[in-house]
Amino acid sequence: MERELTMEFARVTEAAALASARWVGLGDKIAADNAAVEAMRAVFNTIHMDGTVVIGEGEMDEAPMLYIGESVGNGESPELDVAVDPLEGTTACAKGLPGAIAVVAIAQRGCLLHAPDMYMDKIAAGPAAVGKISLDATVLENVTNVAKALGKNIKDITVVILDRPRHQKLIQDVRACGARVRLISDGDVSPAVACAFEDSGVDMMMGVGGAPEGVLAAAALRCMGGEMQGRLWPENEEDVARAKALGVEDVQKLLTMDDLVSTDDVFFAATGITEGPLLRAVTYTSKGALTHTVVMRGKTGTVRFIEARHRFDKKPDYAMKGC
Repeated sequence: MERELTMEFARVTEAAALASARWVGLGDKIAADNAAVEAMRAVFNTIHMDGTVVIGEGEMDEAPMLYIGESVGNGESPELDVAVDPLEGTTACAKGLPGAIAVVAIAQRGCLLHAPDMYMDKIAAGPAAVGKISLDATVLENVTNVAKALGKNIKDITVVILDRPRHQKLIQDVRACGARVRLISDGDVSPAVACAFEDSGVDMMMGVGGAPEGVLAAAALRCMGGEMQGRLWPENEEDVARAKALGVEDVQKLLTMDDLVSTDDVFFAATGITEGPLLRAVTYTSKGALTHTVVMRGKTGTVRFIEARHRFDKKPDYAMKGC
């Protein structure tokens, strides 16, 4: 993929963030999601690419979708797999809480895991801890190994976990190690990616969250040399059937980085909607808005943060969907 696509994908997440940010704190996560989807789709379709959505919006939330199998782009080469979450953290956006982002990952055709819309047990860490984490290890082993890899005392390790009843034992186990737990209400892509930034205040991300979000986070960590492992977490036979329909024969398989994202030729882009550990929130001005975006290219390992000022009176209509 050509490096020029980096800015194109930044435009995609910026548009989704600008559209959904209009709904921050208004209590309507469906409207916020719909605005993000429409904006993201509109900008995608201006890009010179033949993209197929392999990971789309979550059916679990019964949300509007950029659906799996949908074609995006203008139909010209290159042929690409596209993973999207136009609004990752719908509840956070609706309630005005931290951590909502607009996010995409793009790779060559056939290189992203076609993750079913179900749960996945995940663990993530940054480049220094590659080879030091495993879902098959105990919590104590993982936390201890990451602390050693980072040259930190265990009490200085921060582990981000979704605040859910299913994580009660995990939270207890992390605290029993002496590490700190940072609970989040929604959206685990951003903290997983933050593990790869030494100054983010996040050292590990653990717990069960969405499988599609796992692939998105893995794309960013692949770009930065970090690590993620996952294992599908089906709740019923319907989940098992969904996984097998997408080509996942062994739902208990330990999924490594190569299973999640099987190439270094991958792009990742995310724009903050509400404040988070990695990105600032959309801020509206009298003439437009400010956005904060991170874009990554796996082939070179380049990571860029983009602070953009948007003039709404000069924006094309396709970039203003939902605004």
